[in-house]
Amino acid sequence: MSEDVDAEQEHPGIRPAVRETYGPSDLGHQPMFGGGFINFGYWRGIDLAGPLGEDERTRSQQALYRYVLDAAGPLRRRDVLDVGCGLGTGCALALTEYGPNTVTGMDVHPDQLARAREEQAVLLGERPGRLRFAEGAAEGMPWQEGAFDVVVSVEAAQHFPDLDGFAAETARVLRPGGTVAVTSFFAADEAPGRPGQLAGLLDTYASGLDIARPVTALAGALTAAGLTEVRTVSIGPEVWPGWDAWLSRWWAPGTWPRNFLRAYEEGVLDYFVVTATRPF
Repeated sequence: MSEDVDAEQEHPGIRPAVRETYGPSDLGHQPMFGGGFINFGYWRGIDLAGPLGEDERTRSQQALYRYVLDAAGPLRRRDVLDVGCGLGTGCALALTEYGPNTVTGMDVHPDQLARAREEQAVLLGERPGRLRFAEGAAEGMPWQEGAFDVVVSVEAAQHFPDLDGFAAETARVLRPGGTVAVTSFFAADEAPGRPGQLAGLLDTYASGLDIARPVTALAGALTAAGLTEVRTVSIGPEVWPGWDAWLSRWWAPGTWPRNFLRAYEEGVLDYFVVTATRPF
């Protein structure tokens, strides 16, 4: 039996590009994602003209998580779900800095969950019951209705195969008055040629790892699921230049990873934070 068939049986239901990237390739431990996070970073207040090291990179990733957690509203004494939690570093930040009741990290990839439990072993031991990790898909969450006060997702929605399913599940697991905050990169608008443009510029779209959709697709899905106060904010100016400056450590101008900034400057791609509320 081939290795591809073995992997398919080991992780059924996970798209092949996602299975490889977050399984054997272990994206979270690649040098560009130092600090234990897997996100492009929020670079406001970081001098991009000077040399960028691991400290600046980690600060940018922490800042992106804090931006999303702040956008979700007060977290103190609330139950928080992080969809697409990766290595669990954002869950740890939320638990140690924001005073929630519990933080649950959910990921579709069992390899990532194993890494998260290993990476956060000390915190899991120090705060039993307050931090946990569970396997689940964005469009099929393994919890009962009204299990959480807050749902967040940081740079995972570009992989979700079904935004309508994610929105419906988010609305279901949120308690009345609960909030959701999602950040990721999306096509800048609904122009029909955007998927082809993105696939031509960026290998992650060409390979199927990232799915080209406008941010209005997520906002519309949240609205259709019954959530209200849906708000979309671009934070591209605080993401793309810093991400490109960081990538310049490994890739020369004109190579495909540097095309993230190009796609933004050409109005093809942007980075957004989307928030919504489940009404009472």
